[in-house]
Amino acid sequence: MTDASVRGVPVTRVVPCYLLVGITCAILHNVTMIAGDFVGLHYVASTLISYLIVTCCAYALHSIVTFGRELSANSFFRFALGMAANLPGSLFLMFVFCDVAGIAVAIAAPASTVILFIWNFAVSYWAIVANPIARKAA
Repeated sequence: MTDASVRGVPVTRVVPCYLLVGITCAILHNVTMIAGDFVGLHYVASTLISYLIVTCCAYALHSIVTFGRELSANSFFRFALGMAANLPGSLFLMFVFCDVAGIAVAIAAPASTVILFIWNFAVSYWAIVANPIARKAA
């Protein structure tokens, strides 16, 4: 194959799709965070609500659109676990931005999102494409 690929899917397709899905999920996360703040929720509660909503949407979109893979319970579990690894970092960043620096949630949430964006790509790839179970069977 002359074109670089991610497990058979051309990088020229993966990167734009990842960015499109990632931006969509980032917007969904930030809307959830800002809406939660608007109705008086603490950023910790909004973060947990966002995790539930965005993880389900992101998994489905990244599996189908970004990586062209079928949905499965195993890859969803790995994806959710990987995204759960973001929670401490996200909460820490929100604490630093909101509680320490006094920055509003409407600014802190997008800033945290940008910082975690690259991490999410690595986790998405690991969970959906780099399937260790399938490689052992091959």
